[in-house]
Amino acid sequence: MTNVTHLECSLTGERYDAGQVHNLSRAGKPLLVRYDLAAAKRTLTRDSLAQRAPGMWKWRELLPHDGEPVSLGEPETPIVVLRKTGGATLLVKDEGRLPTGSFKARGMAVAVSMAKKLGARHLIAPSAGNAGGALAAYAARAGLPCTVLMPEDTPAVNQREAAFHGARVFLVDGLINHCGAIVKEAVQRFGWFDLSTMKEPYRLEGKKTIGLEIAEQLGWRVPDVILCPTGGGVGLIGIRKGLAELQDLGWIGPKLPRLVAVQAAGCAPVVRAFERGEAETEPWADARTAAFGLTVPAPLGGFLVLRGLRETGGTAIAITDEDLLAAQRQAARLEGTWVCPEGAACFAAAARLRAAGWLSEGDEVVVLSTGAGLKYPETVPADLPLLEKGGALPAGG
Repeated sequence: MTNVTHLECSLTGERYDAGQVHNLSRAGKPLLVRYDLAAAKRTLTRDSLAQRAPGMWKWRELLPHDGEPVSLGEPETPIVVLRKTGGATLLVKDEGRLPTGSFKARGMAVAVSMAKKLGARHLIAPSAGNAGGALAAYAARAGLPCTVLMPEDTPAVNQREAAFHGARVFLVDGLINHCGAIVKEAVQRFGWFDLSTMKEPYRLEGKKTIGLEIAEQLGWRVPDVILCPTGGGVGLIGIRKGLAELQDLGWIGPKLPRLVAVQAAGCAPVVRAFERGEAETEPWADARTAAFGLTVPAPLGGFLVLRGLRETGGTAIAITDEDLLAAQRQAARLEGTWVCPEGAACFAAAARLRAAGWLSEGDEVVVLSTGAGLKYPETVPADLPLLEKGGALPAGG
């Protein structure tokens, strides 16, 4: 398994054999993949990296899979300057360019590759949106059956995406945590492999490549701040892990970006715990938001998100649906970029943090837009002005 040495409990540090299928540690916490970075250095250099074909898998020394991965051609996503919105210092990492239209593709590509390698026979996961479609697509690519459980109010495009790729899709009267309880029962009854957020170690490894790409794209330095939409928190935790590994390789300096967890006001367990100075999140009652990817009332990795915020001097902020949808429309009209509502929440958060003085005018800020806005047609106002049928132009042009 490339340079992987072991898996490690994120709470206790207990070690596990990386050559076996695992979900959570004995302490009930996520497992983290650890690498022999000295061995990685023998073949991974900045020069060797620059000569490889672009894409997520060029980081093979820092990924767990050593064979032919289950891949849909995951590209490096661009960093785009938002000059009208934030001048030369507000940048967006546009993850909507990935297969299946969201950053979930990164995690599922690695997780499904490892599940297949380790002999999993049937894959299952809950999803409030894009993860279900990504799992279905990569399971189809791998030739593995999969089952996806979604809340009944999950957008129809996500339901159909998963079903169209051949997944068995079940709609549940409840939230994603209720879906997760049914997944747990299915795993116990049928022996299926659970790819729920943070319940296996490899989705995180795919997501960490966001941090690796940001450092490379900025010339082997890091920005002052990275704003991450935070539901389950895998993106933020992964970015933190990837940058820490680059530090251990000596490729970036000791300073890390301040990480910001951006949540919806209707589901903000991380924000509440951060503001209270707590080390763990508590379940959020009656979670509701138009940004479906943020509807995670009880994130399993919440303590890791909080740890990452505090270690980097970051913060957590909650945005109302009204504000995030307004930011989404503004980005489309001023910048020509149709971002997902989760990413738009980060745009609104950046504006609020700058107005409050937490962000200075000179801070270089990367906003993570986790998906393509085209996958969220329900966020488009129904009263947009359109030309009348027939396409007749108004008088005067």
